[in-house]
Amino acid sequence: MSVAVRTEAAHLSDAAIVEAYLTASMIPDPDAAAAYMAPGTVITFTGGNTFDHPRGPTAFNAKRYRWVKKKMDRFDVCPGDGETVVYSIGTLYGEWKDGTPFEGNRYVDRFVVRNGEITKMDVWNDSAERILVQRGIDA
Repeated sequence: MSVAVRTEAAHLSDAAIVEAYLTASMIPDPDAAAAYMAPGTVITFTGGNTFDHPRGPTAFNAKRYRWVKKKMDRFDVCPGDGETVVYSIGTLYGEWKDGTPFEGNRYVDRFVVRNGEITKMDVWNDSAERILVQRGIDA
């Protein structure tokens, strides 16, 4: 974490750290997003894909979407012993690879924050369900 980001993060709540990470991720600026993560952070993305840097989800999203953003509706904060679990809940909007716009695609991101740094991230959303519907698959 850079000195500037470390100083900023020291003054942020755990929910604000998560929001700053997500905001940088949506630019997308995975290196800026990584500044909010501890070394060794594991990101488990949809479908069980795991990454060790925000570049992984950025590349994954580039295969699925022309572009995608999050409408962050709320943050649920669950303090624990030495860590905080922060859930970001909202919807995705953007364009599929074929240029078709979408919105209202539900997501939940779960973060573990320790000492002002994200140490774990889990991501779930309805994109796979929406892709099935696009292809006429009722599953």
